[in-house]
Amino acid sequence: MEYLKEIIEKVWNDRALLQNIDYQNAINKVIALLDVGEIRVASKESGKWLVNEWIKKAVILYFPIRKMETIEVGPFEFHDKIPLKKNYAELGVRVVPHAIARYGSFLEKGVILMPGYVNIGAYVGAGTMVDTWATVGSCAQIGQNVHLSGGVGIGGVLEPVQAAPVIIEDECFIGSRCIVVEGVRIEREAVLGANVVLTQSTRIIDVSHSEAIEYRGVVPERSVVIPGTYSKAFPAGNYQVPCALIIGKRTASTDLKTSLNNALREYDVSV
Repeated sequence: MEYLKEIIEKVWNDRALLQNIDYQNAINKVIALLDVGEIRVASKESGKWLVNEWIKKAVILYFPIRKMETIEVGPFEFHDKIPLKKNYAELGVRVVPHAIARYGSFLEKGVILMPGYVNIGAYVGAGTMVDTWATVGSCAQIGQNVHLSGGVGIGGVLEPVQAAPVIIEDECFIGSRCIVVEGVRIEREAVLGANVVLTQSTRIIDVSHSEAIEYRGVVPERSVVIPGTYSKAFPAGNYQVPCALIIGKRTASTDLKTSLNNALREYDVSV
């Protein structure tokens, strides 16, 4: 890996080397390793998530060395630089028509991919469902036994290379039409109600105690979150601005698999 990292850094700093077949082979090798899950764009070490910038650089460099080609799938035709994933039966992954995952993304055994999209560099853990018309952006990291409900938008990130991808940790439930972008991290077993929108600037306010506690860019583990607003003064007057409200925690009394849905119902919140 250190050899590959060295090669990628060298060609990143001198794009003329992209014409050299040896450097192209190194880039292709990194994408192949991403595709089988042997390396990841971000990994958790000693409790902290670290971004492997050189891998993101390899993904970016993969595009200019690829040529546009026609991809035919039955009566459907695509025209793109990146091939599609294959061999789902061998991977133990269920893929429903018209679901698409790009080569260079990784789907662990037991993933269910409904009609939706998983982009290059993304990692999707075992037992996770990517529900209908949900999208997993480039380099996003999705944990095990996560449910991305219908229409969820998980943002992708390639540049700047130091930027963290969106991270959804294990056992999370992301409600319908939620949007999570700009490297926001959802810690394990958290639940987002329908239509929650999270960016790095979104105020995430815990209102479940006597005094509010505010977060940015991270939802603490086991939190139950709903959309909210707060009043902000503008030159033209006071207006309501979107935020996210933590209204409580998932209870230990409910089985984890069931509580993904029931946690919201306990608080009388839409899934």
